Amino acid sequence: MKLSSSIFTFRFLNFNSLFIKSHPSFKISAATKRTMTQFPNFSTKISNSSPANTAEDSQVSPPEPRPQSPPRKPWLIVGLGNPGKKFNGTRHNVGFMMVDAIAEAEGISINTVNFKAQIGKGFIGNVPVMLAKPQTFMNSSGESVGAIISYYKIPLKQVLVIFDDLDLPFAKLRLLPKGGHGGHNGMRSIIDSFKGSHDFPRLRIGIGRPQGRMDTINFVLRAFNKQEREELEFTFHNGIEAVRILLLEGFDKSATYVNSTKAMEQLG
Repeated sequence: MKLSSSIFTFRFLNFNSLFIKSHPSFKISAATKRTMTQFPNFSTKISNSSPANTAEDSQVSPPEPRPQSPPRKPWLIVGLGNPGKKFNGTRHNVGFMMVDAIAEAEGISINTVNFKAQIGKGFIGNVPVMLAKPQTFMNSSGESVGAIISYYKIPLKQVLVIFDDLDLPFAKLRLLPKGGHGGHNGMRSIIDSFKGSHDFPRLRIGIGRPQGRMDTINFVLRAFNKQEREELEFTFHNGIEAVRILLLEGFDKSATYVNSTKAMEQLG
């Protein structure tokens, strides 16, 4: 039995532009060892050609078909933020920035808009994933996230939400299996959309507290400066690795990795 190679055309969306750039299609070898599922919607063709049966072969009963396991549900990885150019690169949008970093590292194109979100589908290792950046504005993020998990029937234990956290030191990561919203309006909206359930993992990215008497709202809507962006590159690198470990090896190993990483000390 031969698996024919499938040809895909990915479209990469530049969110700072209104135009979509097309890139040449490429082939994925049939030898690629991935567990194919109903998500993403990759097509698989099975060849009907086989050598002619001999008379002796015709007397042998064909083997009974093996029962097929149900398709694997995808992971949903959500980054929180506000849509629009004026919010690009701000502290409140660090969840968007982390998801963009994951997409670039894993070769996943965030090229569609559905469920009030910018969405990309692909794989991390052999695990199907959906990356999402809700476009509802932060305080209504649950409208988008709730619709996605309802449609795809994704269990909450496979929903990772990434967001900014004022109570963590700048560039510090913290991975937790569950918890409350901690005063974060985007998380509050998501928990409400989950009918009050807190039982889903979340990756918090520290943005620190404003100094002096600066208003908190003004602080979270301020853009990162050059030095902060350089420090965040290290944070994103650790976040990408944490997500890979989470999907491929489980929550405990990922939490051990990310929660013991001392980004600020290593940055010196």
